[in-house]
Amino acid sequence: MTPSESRTEAPRFYERLRNAGIEAGDNEQRRLNKSLLMLATGLVSVAIMVWVAIYSILGPQFSATLPFAFQILLAGNMVCYIKWKNFDFFRISQLGLFLFLPFVAQWSGGNIISTSGVLLWALLAPVGAILCIGVSESVGWFIAWVVLTALSGAADFYLADSIIAQKASVPVRTTITFFALNFISVSTIIYMLLRMSIAEKLKMQESLEEAHRQVKFEQERSEKLLLNILPGPVAERLKNSNKTIADGFADVTVMFADIVNFTQVAANMSPSQVFSMLNRIFSAFDELAEEYGLEKIKTIGDAYMVAGGLNEDLVDYSAAIADMAVSMRDLLRRDFAVNAAHLEVRIGIGTGPIVAGVLGKKKFIYDLWGDTVNIASRITSEGVPGMIQCDTTTYHRLSAGFDFHEPQTIYLKGKGNMTVYRLIGRKNSSESETT
Repeated sequence: MTPSESRTEAPRFYERLRNAGIEAGDNEQRRLNKSLLMLATGLVSVAIMVWVAIYSILGPQFSATLPFAFQILLAGNMVCYIKWKNFDFFRISQLGLFLFLPFVAQWSGGNIISTSGVLLWALLAPVGAILCIGVSESVGWFIAWVVLTALSGAADFYLADSIIAQKASVPVRTTITFFALNFISVSTIIYMLLRMSIAEKLKMQESLEEAHRQVKFEQERSEKLLLNILPGPVAERLKNSNKTIADGFADVTVMFADIVNFTQVAANMSPSQVFSMLNRIFSAFDELAEEYGLEKIKTIGDAYMVAGGLNEDLVDYSAAIADMAVSMRDLLRRDFAVNAAHLEVRIGIGTGPIVAGVLGKKKFIYDLWGDTVNIASRITSEGVPGMIQCDTTTYHRLSAGFDFHEPQTIYLKGKGNMTVYRLIGRKNSSESETT
C-alpha cells in the first residue's frame, strides 16, 4: 500500500467505525450516541494493541495476556452489537467493561504505582455515560469510578510495605513512561470524544436553526398568502379560533367596477392574452386599493369589488372610495401600458349596513352581503361606460368635497325607481373642470 493510499484508507476506516450500527430510523441524538461509543471502543482497542506490542517488546516481566483478553472482550461485545443491534445493552455492557477492566488490570498487576495508573482508563466510563446515555444517568457511573478508585487507594495505603517491595521488580523509568502514556492516551481519547460530540451537536444546532429559518420563511409566506385573501384582523381571528366569522357593520361604503364589453374584446384573444390583460388591470387596481387604505374583497370574472369602513384605520373611507374610483377611471383612460385594449369601466358605489364573514372551510373567501352590496352591484350594471354612479347616502356624504352631475332616476329590478348621482371628481380639480 502506498503512503497516499494509507492516508485515504485511514479516514475511511474512521467513518466506517463511526457509522457502524447506525440504523435508518435513528434520530440525530441516537446516531451521535452510537458514533461516540463506537469511536471510543475503536480508540481503546487500538491503544490496547499498542500496549500489547510494548509489553511483548519489554519482555517476560510484563504479561500481555490480560490486555489481550480485554481487547477480545471489547471487540466481541462490539461485534455482538453490530449483529443484533441492541444498543441499550451494548452501551451499558461496554461502559461496564470500560469501568471494571482497568481496575482488574491494576489489582492483578499490583498497585497504582506499579501499574502506572492504569485505573485512569476507567474514567472513560463516566465520560462515556455523559455522552452516550445522559447527564443525570452518568452520576452513578462517576460515583462507581470514585468508589473503586478510593478502594484501590486504600488497599495500596494499607499494603504500602509490600508495594515498596514489589516496586523494585518494575524499573522506575518504565513506570514513569507508562504513567505518561496512560495520561496522554486517556486524555487524548476523552478530548476526541468531547470534540466530536460538540462538533456534531453544533451541526445539529445549525441544522435546527436552518429548519427554523425555513419554517419561519414558510410561515411568513403563508401569512402573506392569507393576508392576500383576508383582511388582517379577520386573518388573525381565523388563525386563533375555529368559530364562524360573521360581523355586522352599520356603515360601509362598497364599490363595484365592471369592465365594459370585456366579453366581446376577449373573444378574439387567446387565454393567455385574456389573463395578461385582466392581470395588468386588476394589479393596478390592487395598488390603488393599497394606496387609499381600502380592502379589496374579490374579483368576479371581469368585475372588481372593494370596500371601506371594515376597519378603524381609515376614518373618511367614503371619500377614499370616491378617490379610488376616479383614479381607476382615469388610469384606464390614460395609461395604455396597463389598458392596451382601451377598455372602459362602469362603477357603482353604495353606502350602508352590511354583513361580512368567511364562508366555508376549504378555499374560503371573505365576502359581503346585504342591501348595500346589492344596490352597489345593480347601479354598476345599469351605469354608463366611464361613469361613476353613487346612491343617495354616498352622495350626501361626498357632496361637500366632490362634484356630481345632475341626479338621474333609474329602474332597478327588485328595487323600483332609484335616484343615482354621477360622480365627476373632487371640487376644483382639473378633471371636474374638463368633464
